[in-house]
Amino acid sequence: MNALRSASSFAFAVILCTAAARPQMPAQSAQPHTHSEALLGVWNYEGNKLIAMAEDFPEDKYDYKPNPAQRSFAEQLLHAAGGNYFLINPAKGKRPPTGDPKRSDFKSKAEIVAYVRKSFADGAALIQAKGEKGLNDVFPDGESGSPVHFGDNAWGWVVHSGEHYGQLVVYYRVLGLVPPESRPKK
Repeated sequence: MNALRSASSFAFAVILCTAAARPQMPAQSAQPHTHSEALLGVWNYEGNKLIAMAEDFPEDKYDYKPNPAQRSFAEQLLHAAGGNYFLINPAKGKRPPTGDPKRSDFKSKAEIVAYVRKSFADGAALIQAKGEKGLNDVFPDGESGSPVHFGDNAWGWVVHSGEHYGQLVVYYRVLGLVPPESRPKK
C-alpha cells in the first residue's frame, strides 16, 4: 500500500511539474518532435533567455553582486556560457575548459554578449550535427571523465543554464529591474 501511495504521489508530482512548466516551454508544433529536436528547442530556449539578459542588463551594473561571496552578473553569464564547453569540447574530442572564463578577459558587455551567444550557437550546431542517432554517442564527461551519453549530458547542461537564469533573475529583482522574460508580451 505504501508503495502504491508513493508511486501515486510521484506521478502526481510529475503531472504538476509538467503542467507548471508547459506554458514556459517553446511552442509545440503540430508535428511530433524527435528527441534531438526537443533537446535543440529547449537548448535554444534557455540560451535565448540568457542572451536576452546579457543584452538587456545595464553595462554599468555588470559587476554587481547581491553579496560579496557571489559571482557578479557578468561572472554568472560567463560561468553559464563557459559551462556549455564542458559538453561541446569533449563531444568533439577536445579538452574541456580548465575553469570559468575570467572576467578580466572580457572588457565590455559586448564581448560578454558575443561569448554567451557563441557558446549557445556552438551547442546548437553540435546538437543539430549529432541528430537523433548522436544522442547515444558516448564520450568522457567534461567534469568527471566518466563515460556519458551525449543526450544525457546535453540535458544536464540545459538544466545548468536554467539554474543560472534563475539566479540572474534575482540580480534583476534586487536592483528593482524586471527581467526580459517577465515583461508583458506585445
